[in-house]
Amino acid sequence: MNRIEVNKKYTLSGHQNPIFAVETGSTPSMLFTAGNDKGVVEWDLDVGKFKRILLPVKSSVYALHYLPAGKLLAIGERSGLVTIVDVEKHLVVARLQHHEKPIFGIQAFLTKPELIVSSEDGTVSVWDTVNFKLLYHFNVSAETVRCIALNRTEDTIAFGAKDSKIRLFHARDYLQFQEINEHSAAITALTFSPDGNFLLTGGRDAQLNVFETKDFLLNRNITAHMFSIYGIAYHPSFPLFTTASRDKSIKIWRATDYSLMKNISLEKGYETHRLSINNITWINDHTFASVSDDKMVLIWNTELI
Repeated sequence: MNRIEVNKKYTLSGHQNPIFAVETGSTPSMLFTAGNDKGVVEWDLDVGKFKRILLPVKSSVYALHYLPAGKLLAIGERSGLVTIVDVEKHLVVARLQHHEKPIFGIQAFLTKPELIVSSEDGTVSVWDTVNFKLLYHFNVSAETVRCIALNRTEDTIAFGAKDSKIRLFHARDYLQFQEINEHSAAITALTFSPDGNFLLTGGRDAQLNVFETKDFLLNRNITAHMFSIYGIAYHPSFPLFTTASRDKSIKIWRATDYSLMKNISLEKGYETHRLSINNITWINDHTFASVSDDKMVLIWNTELI
C-alpha cells in the first residue's frame, strides 16, 4: 500500500447552516447528516441526492449514532434531548430526556442492549435499548464530555473531555480505572484501533496521540493539523485512518507507522471544504464522507495503488 488516490464523487448541498454530525445506515447508499438546522437529513448515495428529512428538530444536533440491531438512529440535540428513530418505519421510538445541556456523544453496544450518552454537563447516562429506560448516570468530568469510544471487545470505554483529559472506564460496571492527561487542550475526537491495540486521540491542541491499550502509555505524538482535530476514522478493511480538522483539511495516514499518505486541502489543489471540517466517516472500503461549517456534505472515492 504505497499510495492512495482520492477524488470527490458528490457535493451534497441543502443544509442552511453548519453541519456537525454524519452517520452511515444499514446500506452503503444511506447517509444521515445534521447540524445547526431544523432537521436530520437522509441522503441517497446511489444517486447522490437528498432523500428526505428524517426528523424535524427544535435545536442543533451535535451527535448521530446508528444502532444496527434495531435499525434505529439516535439523535442528540443541544437541548439535551436524545430522540430514537426507526429509520425503516420512519417513526419516533423514544425520546430520552435526562440531560439539560447539549448532547455531544452517543455510543451503543453490540454485546448488550445498552446506549451511552455524554453531555456538556460532564455526566454520562446509560439507557436500556429494549425499553429505553434510564439504567445509570454518573459523573465523568466537571466539564463537557465531548466524545466516546468503545473498544472492539466492548470491555473498555474511553471518554474525552473539555478539561483535556481522557478517562477510561470498565464497560461491565462503569467504574473508572485510569486517567490520561497528555493533551494541552480539550479532547475533540478519539477512537480505538480495529485490533484493539491502540487508542487514538485528537484535541484542540491539533495533536494526534497514540496510546497502547496494554498500559495506556503514550506511544506516539504527532502534530497532525494546524487547528483542532474533530474526527478520527479508521478504514473498514485496510490499515489506514483519516483525520478531519478545523484547519479545513482531511488527512489520510498509514496505521502501520503513522506516516502521512494524503493531505486533502485547498492548498494541495483539492476542491474541498472552505471552512472547518467537523466530522468524517467511512461508508465502505472505497468511500468516505465529510461535513463542514460550509454547509456541504462531500463524498470522496478512494483507490489504493
